[in-house]
Amino acid sequence: MTNIVFYKKNNLIIGFEVKGHTGKDDFGKDLLCCQISTVAQLAIVGLNDIEELKFFKEISDGYLKVSLDYKFADNKQVQYLFKVCLDSFRSIIIDEKKYAKLEVKNV
Repeated sequence: MTNIVFYKKNNLIIGFEVKGHTGKDDFGKDLLCCQISTVAQLAIVGLNDIEELKFFKEISDGYLKVSLDYKFADNKQVQYLFKVCLDSFRSIIIDEKKYAKLEVKNV
C-alpha cells in the first residue's frame, strides 16, 4: 500500500510525502508504483527549476518527502506544480483503493 499525504497551511500546499510500495505487481513490473514515483519525482525536478527556492527533500526506497518553508509557499509556480501533482495522484489512484491512498492534511 502506498500512502500519499499532502500538507497544507492557510490553504497553500507546503509539501507532500509518499510512503510504501503499492504491491499491485512484482517489483520492477508494478506500473502503478511507477506512475506514483514518476509524479513524485516530477515535483522535485520542477522545484529545482524555480529560482531562489529552498526546499527539503528526502528520498529512499519506497519513500519520498518534499517540503518547503511557508515563506516560499505563496509562489504561483510552486502552487501550480503541487496542484498538478495532487491532481495527477488523484487521477492515477482513483480506481486503486486497495493499493494506494491519498489524503490532504492541514497543519
